[in-house]
Amino acid sequence: MDVELLVIGGGPAAHAAALAYRDGGGTGAVLLVSEDSIAPYLRPPLSKDFLRGEIEAGGLTLAPESAYTERGITLLLRRSVTDLDARERVALLDTGERVTYRACVLATGSAPRPLPVPGAGHARMLRSLDDAKALRSRATEARTAVVVGSGFIGCEAAASLARRGLAVRQVSREELPQGARLGEDVGRRIRGWLEEDGVTVLGGAEVREITPDGVQVGDAFLPADLVLVAAGVDPRSTLARQAGARVERERVVVDEHMRASLPGLLAAGDVALAHNASAGRRLVVEHWGEAETMGGVAGAVAAGGDAVWDAVPGFWTDIGERTLKYAAWGDGYADVRIDDHRGGAFTAWYTDDAGRLVGVATHDADEDYERADDLVRRSAVPPTTPARAAAGS
Repeated sequence: MDVELLVIGGGPAAHAAALAYRDGGGTGAVLLVSEDSIAPYLRPPLSKDFLRGEIEAGGLTLAPESAYTERGITLLLRRSVTDLDARERVALLDTGERVTYRACVLATGSAPRPLPVPGAGHARMLRSLDDAKALRSRATEARTAVVVGSGFIGCEAAASLARRGLAVRQVSREELPQGARLGEDVGRRIRGWLEEDGVTVLGGAEVREITPDGVQVGDAFLPADLVLVAAGVDPRSTLARQAGARVERERVVVDEHMRASLPGLLAAGDVALAHNASAGRRLVVEHWGEAETMGGVAGAVAAGGDAVWDAVPGFWTDIGERTLKYAAWGDGYADVRIDDHRGGAFTAWYTDDAGRLVGVATHDADEDYERADDLVRRSAVPPTTPARAAAGS
């Protein structure tokens, strides 16, 4: 098979790359190869609406399969690329078929990281729709659950399981949920949200073993009908290594145009270590929205355009009924100032050693979130603003 653009992956970066190539005037044949069983779909709801049973799989797709056909994009589902020769521009499929291409976008994403303890295979992990279906099915029968990890997926899933009526305990090596990323003050607020939803949060705890009946945490055994591990992810960079592309920190090194170190090869999303033109450095980003943005840049560049990744990475997370919005370079801060507003709303302003903004987190303070991109991009100082009412009050 001979194509102009080969897209490897089934997430938002892959979806955006294929469409951006067409939108950018690309007229050649496009092949999107995905290991998933359905067309590219929304992953954030898997730990929220879908897990709670409020939305079904049909409501997750980014576009119906017919939309790809209409735009001349061939979807190859339940298939994988097993080898990639970027110098010859040839990919080998798991069927043995060879695909030659002019440009290739690696949008292979990341995989959940297993916990390195005895019995790790007894736990469930959440990344794909199939994972989510199995987790939701088990949740309908379970009465108790342990969620290991206090990242955003761990917090979202813990709150969702509690809202399904399960007795949930969340275990994390962090003292506070997201304390390392967002600071102690915001971490305490997130812990409060979880506890209000009925989640018991056990911080500073080390998992020693997972059994079919529960989790050994220190000297205590926590019985559980269901164990979910959400302890981080590993970028899926094996194909990039096979191809001989430059890889650092387990990610494909790309410039602000998503171009890798080999001609015709681009990468976007979780698997990319991309240079951000506004930040002036490479950033590790694992946000759904940013994967979509990067994919759009890669597709436009593959079509001959000159698109650039220069946005401030941002995302939303829903923990129960509460939404936290975050826009930041994401590679550290020196200080944080919290502005409290009415009704529990707040804004966290993150600054570097020189007092310049590197990030903003908000809850029910949309005015501050809406200006976060501009302020962080300009390395502005945090504005002095009076307390404001919570959104909608």
